[in-house]
Amino acid sequence: MTGKNQLKYTILIILLLTACWAGAAPGDENDPPGKSEMTTGQAIILGVVEGLTEYLPVSSTGHLLLAQRIMGIGEGASLSESDREREKEAADAYAICIQAGAIIAVLGLYFRRVRQMLFGLFGRDPVGLRLLIGVAAGFLPAAVIGLLFNSHIKEYLFGPWPVVAAWLVGGVAILAVSSRIRSKHEMVRSGCSLAGLTWKMALIIGFAQCIAMWPGVSRSLVTIVGGMMVGLSLPAAVEFSFLLGVVTLGAATAYDGLKHGQVMLQTYDPQSLAIGLVFAFISAVLSIKWMVAYLNRHGLAIFGYYRVILALVTTALLVTHTI
Repeated sequence: MTGKNQLKYTILIILLLTACWAGAAPGDENDPPGKSEMTTGQAIILGVVEGLTEYLPVSSTGHLLLAQRIMGIGEGASLSESDREREKEAADAYAICIQAGAIIAVLGLYFRRVRQMLFGLFGRDPVGLRLLIGVAAGFLPAAVIGLLFNSHIKEYLFGPWPVVAAWLVGGVAILAVSSRIRSKHEMVRSGCSLAGLTWKMALIIGFAQCIAMWPGVSRSLVTIVGGMMVGLSLPAAVEFSFLLGVVTLGAATAYDGLKHGQVMLQTYDPQSLAIGLVFAFISAVLSIKWMVAYLNRHGLAIFGYYRVILALVTTALLVTHTI
């Protein structure tokens, strides 16, 4: 059986198991007191939104916050202020923890690169060691700044208006960069491969990644553009963005899981978390495969138009109190 067929059958089995589990789920009358409702459909939607947008330059966090707002998750209008804050904390943690599904997708799709880095760690692959050092250097700025400002970021930036502003600015930036790329197509394509990545280049990409702590900016966007700015080709920048994301997202998921996991599991049923993870994995596999193929033929411009349109539509919905 080929690798592609194995992947297809694995996804099919996961879908069937999830459907069976969802169908066998107990009714609301069996839910323990204090748990908020998250339906199977809502968990599936959040998982799909996370997986589809995590590695596209459109901001998965922004999309998840918007999806949660539309579905009323984490709002708790009828709750007391303390309970409402607790539910918001759980909803934010849920949005971050289901990133694990997208992380697993990259580990599977880029297993050869991951194995190469592991060989490098044990002195068996010089290129793998160089790439591993690059990933570590790229992760360092986010680790330091994230630990220092995580609570302030969630307090002030995890809201609809900061996300809309980031979508709009990021969209305009993509269109500006895309216009420049079209006029210098050959120069961009002649960028170096991952074998030419130095720790200094990776560190610069890592500092660029910190900008994406503002929800709506998109970690993929700033790391891809950052990679191209330091001399990587577009395909190499995309691949490094994926690999750096495994470490960065993995650390964020572990941190939030340890810090807010108890509140999340007290608020939402563990089944909701499992469903979100499964569908994040499946949709991330599809999204990554599409994105790599698309960018190799076209460019980033379509994501710029999408972000600008999304920002304008969301602004209209917020101003009219539709959401």
